[in-house]
Amino acid sequence: MENREESPADERAPTPPERGLLHIWKSGGPSEQLCPERVLLSKCVLQVALGEHHGLLLSQGGQVYSFGELLWRGLSVPVSAPVLEESLLGRTVVRVAAGGFHCGAVSEQGNVYMWGENTAGQCGLTERGTTANITVSEPCPVTVVDNEVVPPVVVRVVDLACGREHSLALSAQNELWAWGSGCQLGLVTNTFPVWRPQKVEHLAGRHVIQVACGAYHSLALVRSLPQQNYTTQKPPEKKEQGQSPRYSSTEREEPLAVDDAHYCPLGVELTEVMTAEMSPRRRRPRQRLRPGGRSAGSSPGSGAGLCPYSEDGKSNTIQENLPAGTKLESEGHADPLTQTDGSPKSQPLSGWTANKNSFNDELELQNLLQKLSGHSLEMRHASGPGDTDSLSSQTSDDSYVSSTPSTDIFTSSYKDDMPIKSQTNNSGGVAGIYSSSSPVCSEEVRIYLEKERQALQGQKSSSLTDINQKGKTGPNRRRSLPGTPTHGSPRRRRPCACGPSSAGRTQTAAPEEAGDILPSLETEVWSWGRGSEGQLGHGDQLARLQPLCINSLTSEEVIKVAAGSHHSLALTAQCQVYSWGSNMCGQLGHINSPVTVPQQTKLSDGLRAWDVSAGQSHSLLLADGDCVQPVLLYCGQQQETSSYQSQRSCQRSPNRAESYTVRPTLLPFCVEMGYVSRVCSGGQSCAVLADHNVMGFISAIHELASRERQFYCWLSSVRKLLMTPLFNRESASPSLGEPCTHLFFSLCERLVRLSVLIGRHSTSLSYFLHDVQGRDVTSLPLLTHTEHFLDIYKEYCSSVGDFQVMGGFQSLHKLSLECLGSQQTILAQLCVSNKSARDDVDLVSLLYWPLQQLHQYGRVLLKLAACYDVLTTEYQSLHQGSCQYESLSLSLLRRKKEAETTFLFWKTHSGKNTEVLRLPQRRVVCESSNRSLTLQNAGRFSNHWFILFNDVLVHTQFSTHHVYPLTCLWVKPVTENSGGLYAIKITCPEESFTLVASTPQEKNKWLRSINQEIDQVLGGGGQGSSPGLTAMSRTASYKFTGEGRFKDARYTGGWLAGRVHGRGNMEWPDGRTYSGNFKNGLEDGYGECKMPNKLLDKPDTYQGHWREGKIHGFGKYKYANGEVYEGCFYDDQRHGYGMLSSGKLARTSSSVFIGQWVHDRKTGYGVYDDITRGEKYMGLWVDDQRHGNAVVVTQHCVYYEGTFRENKMSGTGLLVSEDNTAFHGEFSDDWIVSGKGVLSLANGDSLEGLFNGEWTTGLKVVGTYYKPAVEGPEDKDRNNLLRLGQYVVPAGQRWTCVFDECWSRLGCDSAVRGERTTAWENIAVTITSARRHCPNLSRSQTKILEGLEFIPQHGEPVTTANYDNIRRYLTKACETPHHPLGWLVETLVTVYRMTYVGVGSNRRLLRQAVQEVQAYLTHFYSIVSTTLQVQLGSSAGTEVSK
Repeated sequence: MENREESPADERAPTPPERGLLHIWKSGGPSEQLCPERVLLSKCVLQVALGEHHGLLLSQGGQVYSFGELLWRGLSVPVSAPVLEESLLGRTVVRVAAGGFHCGAVSEQGNVYMWGENTAGQCGLTERGTTANITVSEPCPVTVVDNEVVPPVVVRVVDLACGREHSLALSAQNELWAWGSGCQLGLVTNTFPVWRPQKVEHLAGRHVIQVACGAYHSLALVRSLPQQNYTTQKPPEKKEQGQSPRYSSTEREEPLAVDDAHYCPLGVELTEVMTAEMSPRRRRPRQRLRPGGRSAGSSPGSGAGLCPYSEDGKSNTIQENLPAGTKLESEGHADPLTQTDGSPKSQPLSGWTANKNSFNDELELQNLLQKLSGHSLEMRHASGPGDTDSLSSQTSDDSYVSSTPSTDIFTSSYKDDMPIKSQTNNSGGVAGIYSSSSPVCSEEVRIYLEKERQALQGQKSSSLTDINQKGKTGPNRRRSLPGTPTHGSPRRRRPCACGPSSAGRTQTAAPEEAGDILPSLETEVWSWGRGSEGQLGHGDQLARLQPLCINSLTSEEVIKVAAGSHHSLALTAQCQVYSWGSNMCGQLGHINSPVTVPQQTKLSDGLRAWDVSAGQSHSLLLADGDCVQPVLLYCGQQQETSSYQSQRSCQRSPNRAESYTVRPTLLPFCVEMGYVSRVCSGGQSCAVLADHNVMGFISAIHELASRERQFYCWLSSVRKLLMTPLFNRESASPSLGEPCTHLFFSLCERLVRLSVLIGRHSTSLSYFLHDVQGRDVTSLPLLTHTEHFLDIYKEYCSSVGDFQVMGGFQSLHKLSLECLGSQQTILAQLCVSNKSARDDVDLVSLLYWPLQQLHQYGRVLLKLAACYDVLTTEYQSLHQGSCQYESLSLSLLRRKKEAETTFLFWKTHSGKNTEVLRLPQRRVVCESSNRSLTLQNAGRFSNHWFILFNDVLVHTQFSTHHVYPLTCLWVKPVTENSGGLYAIKITCPEESFTLVASTPQEKNKWLRSINQEIDQVLGGGGQGSSPGLTAMSRTASYKFTGEGRFKDARYTGGWLAGRVHGRGNMEWPDGRTYSGNFKNGLEDGYGECKMPNKLLDKPDTYQGHWREGKIHGFGKYKYANGEVYEGCFYDDQRHGYGMLSSGKLARTSSSVFIGQWVHDRKTGYGVYDDITRGEKYMGLWVDDQRHGNAVVVTQHCVYYEGTFRENKMSGTGLLVSEDNTAFHGEFSDDWIVSGKGVLSLANGDSLEGLFNGEWTTGLKVVGTYYKPAVEGPEDKDRNNLLRLGQYVVPAGQRWTCVFDECWSRLGCDSAVRGERTTAWENIAVTITSARRHCPNLSRSQTKILEGLEFIPQHGEPVTTANYDNIRRYLTKACETPHHPLGWLVETLVTVYRMTYVGVGSNRRLLRQAVQEVQAYLTHFYSIVSTTLQVQLGSSAGTEVSK
């Protein structure tokens, strides 16, 4: 051991900090004589950890200080002058932990450092074979490595807990790691010590929130698994590097089918098992460091030195504690109580040594005699120096339980049958009992003991669990049931593809949930290790080698666990404390039996615990009292002043002579400490961290947390005493009626949601107080989750109001009288607002009381804001939050008043006529029963009653109701005329009427009320618009009932002054639908429509533009018969350019027409491709008939040009066949020649005369055959007759409809007529509409449209500077069909392909195609030059042409 002197920390506090103030004192003295010592440091203390005789301090900045008996260094450091751990400088420490005789720290990076005693491997370093290195004098790193991934990764640790011989680490993945010795590790091994941290596989897949270590047992707070994980089996998730796969209980090996109530897979007696467990350490005697440099033979829990009263190898005189005539026998006899003949056997006390391997049953006799004797609430002992933590109810310590199996068995069976007296002693004290004769004969006790053993052994054949728990049901146990332990992890190694783990959580003392600022209340407590004192809480005194869930705490909402030497504590969100285990010194705070299962600690009325800590033989609680400042409660040993206090420096534990009370007592000095934020216990010491109330900040935080905890306790009581019994009562539905039953169930659900929120919030605030100096006030859940809080309160208030409006509280009150009975008095105490009125419970006030909490939120947040400068972010956030909660509080109070007024209204106007208007969400605002409002021009004897609700205006006339939804109601005042009428005009979608008020005041009242409710219903604040100013434009739903084109249609969308306006959806009962834009009550703009066709059982669909309720503009119409028209419309008719596709290629008749339409008929130039006949017509049309000049080509390469009349070839025409045979003459019908003509053969010969017949079948000729002379003159007249192109439509006149549509899109009436500004405005509207109606645009298209929003310079001559800008703009415009120029280019490409591709690819059409392209360029140039209003030069014109 390195014996060097360490200088105390030189950072003493000339000006002590105002936060993180540490007070520490020794437990065991009378509370009025205790004087806590103030530890002065220049920095505030963030955390304190206490061991048995030493402690650690964590200060701001991550520095660690030590004090107490530092045995591993041979130092004794007073608490007033702690020494700095210099080896940890430079490593920001965020957590410290103190075990029995070793220490631990966690850095900000998640690294673990351990130092102190290492006899059991609790410091987790490499194994050492000599006894000279049983300590680690300086903090050394302990690496936690996950070897289950490939490659292995270092685990980041966020929390640490230490016992006497073991250490536990909580990783950032919420997994548990252990090292040291003993079954308290929870590992699947029997080889100890465990030098390197190993994962606790039994909790793999669980979300561990917090961990605590007792002397030889461990506790873990674990989040409950979701319900679906118990019935649905999922495959294991692939394990990534730095993460652990999560397993549900079903993913492991299923245990044998046993009774859930008796399932106890790891309960064992610490006999041979523990002997084998300790065997590795028995090879050499372990040394326990003693104060002053001495060493003992062993430590509690070791295999050697098992004396219960001494640890230094010396025998203790305990004869005065034994009954008269009782002796202890020496080592080596099998039966310590009887000889072979059954008679008692005596042995001098000197035969008792510290190296005994088996414990005498005589101590069991002493224990039993003590229990059978009289008891009292206060116990006083007189004995020599000893180890208090190794004494519990006069039974053996865990350190020697392994050699006394009968003690555990007896105590377990005895405590099951004995009454509460087993926890108390008489006023005479133990010493008085032992000095007098025993009231029970020893032989009778032995007989009783044998019977109990036999009975218990019969029970153990079926289960090792406490038999008293057999009656409990098993679902909760099954919910937390771990898999049957195996020899190793069931998971295989998987390759790892990522780097070391960097996941972690906020380094705070509070166990916060990852990814959620509000902690979960669905938790479980798991325990394992030694259980001789019942500290595991499973109803027995057996040990558990692996973690097992404590079922009785599963539904108790535990938020923190604490472990003393041999007892355990659990703190719930309802501010209740459960304790179990050793109660020798009253550290459990109750006298309930048995102590082997969690029992609730009895706190005084009005006290609510929110922090707990457990020491060697005491417990320290932090609770809310009557004031905002917290109070300290203590339960455990209370030692009187004696000469033994002078011997503290050489003793590890206090004297056994002590007294205790059975309930936690108040420590009066806590008032002087300030605002205590955290408590800590360890060994015989207590410590608290407190803050001074600077500028009222600390008191405001404590007030907020205290009120929230009190509120949650109140909510839990209401749920437990009122709502749950009524909800589970079978007669609830018949008593409440069907409507109110659903509302009551909804109310219960909303109350549960509010309760869960408040419970999680109060827990979060408690965690916030533990580390208030390390938290940002803007991280308060009230500020980060404001919307969630507001929504929950709104839902709850609405549920209460709806239930009240429907009259549910009257029936509920009667039901509560029948159901609760005597608990009415308890329930009446919860009525905070009406305590003095009467004993009867006012359920309405009771369930409305949670709304008061909103005002408290606003008030406390405002107090916190006052602590900051107005310009700071903290002030702005707090002030804004305060305003939001205060505003909601006032709003909900108004809703409460509205619900009460509405209930009284329905109670006054009850009847069948009005009952149909009664709805849960409906509230009455005002009504005109006093004739304050009537209809204009109403008859003298007419009866008009107007009722304004929060959602409708109702006009009642006798038994008829006219309901006008406020969402579709417009109101405006009528100017007062000479007649003196105070009128209000009401406009609805289908009618309008005028109301007349009796006085100007009534007019303003109704006008203001209607405006307020309309504003509220439309999502406004509802604070009252000025009279006559309501939303003229709004979005609402309405069903038309009157005659008209919208009859029976339901509309959802925009409105303007009573008419549909803007985007909306209209649905008719017959299946018609329209989705698009409206204007002034009619379809106008872009829209999509479906019109069912009953004959074909298919709908017609249209997508395109509308105007004034008619199809107008460009669109696409799909007919039910399969035809598709894409083009221009005018007043529901096809008009302008358009393309009609009929049929499909697979059908007998299919064709495509593209061209001009006039009033739904083909008129003008167009191309008709008869796909079935293989002909293509390119020419003029009139009234759906071919009429005028045209060109026809066939799939057999026959070319015809000529005139058509009434859809027939009629008149002069030119026909050319594939072999260049040409005919020019008269035609009377399609391909029928009739009249004069000239037939020119391919060889140059010709035939002139009269022709008659069909071209394809044969011609009758009466004429002259001409054979041209070889060298004769050319017949120019005949050549002119056979010249191509003489009967075709000129290229400039062919597609005028396309260019007219482009001019129309640019806002021009016709070619070269229009204003430049109008054109650019139309271009902007077109581009914007395209982006709105085409959400699936690609990224490139979106970029092009964005680029087109920039208008190039126009109206000036083209120069070199602006030429490139114009060229780039025109290029982009032509690339997108959403621009008018781009649409023109795309359409021209379409018509060109329709004309000259396919059947039209006749070589004789080449000249026409060239001329047509030239005409395109001419028109395009005209459009561009007009739009830009510039005269392009030759080079620019050429570029545009390209």
